[in-house]
Amino acid sequence: MNYRHAFHAGNFADLVKHAALLQLIARLTRDAGPLTVIDTHAGRGLYDLQGAEARKSGEAEAGIVRLMAAKDAPADFAPLTAAVAKLNGGGPVRRYPGSPWLIAQALRPTDSYLACELRPEEHTALRQALKDQANVRTLCADGYEVAADRTPGQDRVLVLIDPPFERADDYARIARTAQAVRRRNREAQLLVWLPLKDLETFDGFLRDLEDAIEAPALVAETRMRPLTDPLKMNGCALVLLGAPADMTNSLVAICGWTARTLGAAGTAKVYPV
Repeated sequence: MNYRHAFHAGNFADLVKHAALLQLIARLTRDAGPLTVIDTHAGRGLYDLQGAEARKSGEAEAGIVRLMAAKDAPADFAPLTAAVAKLNGGGPVRRYPGSPWLIAQALRPTDSYLACELRPEEHTALRQALKDQANVRTLCADGYEVAADRTPGQDRVLVLIDPPFERADDYARIARTAQAVRRRNREAQLLVWLPLKDLETFDGFLRDLEDAIEAPALVAETRMRPLTDPLKMNGCALVLLGAPADMTNSLVAICGWTARTLGAAGTAKVYPV
């Protein structure tokens, strides 16, 4: 399978992931020392919602377009909606920012960002999208390996792991990468995004992750529909390692609104493991 995020940019999963990411970065950059962010699967950075892929799927219309028009969205979405409005000059939503653009905009001059993208054509677009950003580096490389090898041993670091799940070993590689990162830096924080298709796969991943790192994690599930068809992406989940104590309420608000408002009999829950 050749995954292309252009079909899915701005969908419900992006809203959950990016709203949570910006809330997390805001907490990590409040009156604290320099922060390094490593993004293992950065993508192209910016997405054209007027392109053929986005228009064909309609996922942005059902996701970011609805969020931008909503009157009842929690304040926890405000950093994301502000970033999308800025990117689009306050007009209609024609472009959507991926995690690289959002991270680069949110970090301070003292922070640094390393964005990894394995596909050459996507990396070229990523480098172009971030060319004017200070303290940003991009690598056309395997992000799992980069995170495992380059996580700083002493400094504050956040590792974002958000693979396309087009390989059968992605779940196992996430667990191994998390283990390698925490071995290099016991205080490293990680944010992992995963699809929710069936509970057996997801629960198995959580068990493997617990065995790999032996550290508590915070899990946020957004179930857009009952998990009855394992061939569909029925929702998504975030797993945070080393999450700030006050992230729980934000995750509850973000996941809950997304599931209830954009889902079909959707539910959400946030819990420690």
